Amino acid sequence: MDIMEPYSDVNVKGLVFNIQRFSVNDGPGVRTIVFLNGCPLRCKWCCNPESQEMKPIVMFKAQNCVGCGNCEVVCPTGASNLSLPGKIDHTKCITCGKCVDVCYHKALEISGKEMTVEDLMKELYQDRVVYRRSGGGITVSGGEALMQHKFLIELLKTCKSLGWHTAIETTGFASQEVIGKVLPYLDLVMMDIKHLDPEVHKEYTGVSNEVILENAMFIAKHAKKMIVRVPVIPGFNADPVSIGCIAKFTTYLENVNELHLLPYHDLGSNKYAMMGKEYSLAGIKKPEEEFMEELKAIVEDEGLVCKIGG
Repeated sequence: MDIMEPYSDVNVKGLVFNIQRFSVNDGPGVRTIVFLNGCPLRCKWCCNPESQEMKPIVMFKAQNCVGCGNCEVVCPTGASNLSLPGKIDHTKCITCGKCVDVCYHKALEISGKEMTVEDLMKELYQDRVVYRRSGGGITVSGGEALMQHKFLIELLKTCKSLGWHTAIETTGFASQEVIGKVLPYLDLVMMDIKHLDPEVHKEYTGVSNEVILENAMFIAKHAKKMIVRVPVIPGFNADPVSIGCIAKFTTYLENVNELHLLPYHDLGSNKYAMMGKEYSLAGIKKPEEEFMEELKAIVEDEGLVCKIGG
């Protein structure tokens, strides 16, 4: 791994789609979560589908639309189309923002904003006292933040120069070269391991898991601290065998003794309609608390510390 450089380039630009403040579920203490665009996976349960592409995206709020047609009039590419489910043809949209400007009922908004590290740090710096008093800091999420690794590294360098705790939520789907460059600036890696069967993994996420499992071993060996996280999805891995296999795999990871089970929820399902897409897991119910406790016991039987939730 590279030795940490004593400076950061705060002019590097990245694409940020959300900044969530005062979180207590994504690392120690009170934290700010920075969500970066771009993800190589297409998980069927993804709660941030607007983050998947490496570009801003226009979101449509049907409840606000009065059908005035202003968006169609000003759109230079013909992407605005009131006959479409999400009113926007995203294959034509260049995210110029003209439709948003003339949507006086706020039915359209842009998700995703280009920011420099300096721009972002001005936002984060407002809560520096909270980080210090609570033992919190910054968590970078996505999407998959490793897809913007140059921006990510400069952001983490700047945070570390201020003594802030840094964490990442990651799928681990990236080259080991990239991961090796990022790890020195992270105090905590929270990595998803979703399934051990490569074909099942590919069916539900769009990619196989070979690279992810190899990177899990690499990260475990080199990270300051790593926690395995498992989104528990009915029909995919919400069963004792699947969770037991992941727990067993985790016991072979160096320096890792903690696994978090994240119960399925559909809180992001409404975003699919805002993008004119269908949510393929509609109707799937959240696992019962009693069942989650049973899965937790399976994990603990492997000698791991287990927590339900992030």
